[in-house]
Amino acid sequence: MEARVTSLPLEVGTAVKQLGENIRLARVRRQMSQDELAEACQITRKTLYALENGKSGATVGTVFSVLWKLGLLGTATALANPEADEHGKILEAARRPKRVRPVTENDNDF
Repeated sequence: MEARVTSLPLEVGTAVKQLGENIRLARVRRQMSQDELAEACQITRKTLYALENGKSGATVGTVFSVLWKLGLLGTATALANPEADEHGKILEAARRPKRVRPVTENDNDF
């Protein structure tokens, strides 16, 4: 059985590469070696190297572990933040009923 090779959309590949560059810069600024950071995150240096070089195979847990060790985990909370999802808010608003029946005192009678 042959492994299937899939390519990422251009925007996704670019974002993965940028994340890797950001992680590498943060590590260098903290004067940490790849070995030190990898050990602290309980991953291999090879995995960290791949992450820093924009390879898309890292798990979300690995990425978040590295961000945590670098003190950047708080920046990850902005990912998929529903408050920043303008398109989703528009779709939700479109599904709301146009008219709402007013509540009267008799509506609570059993």
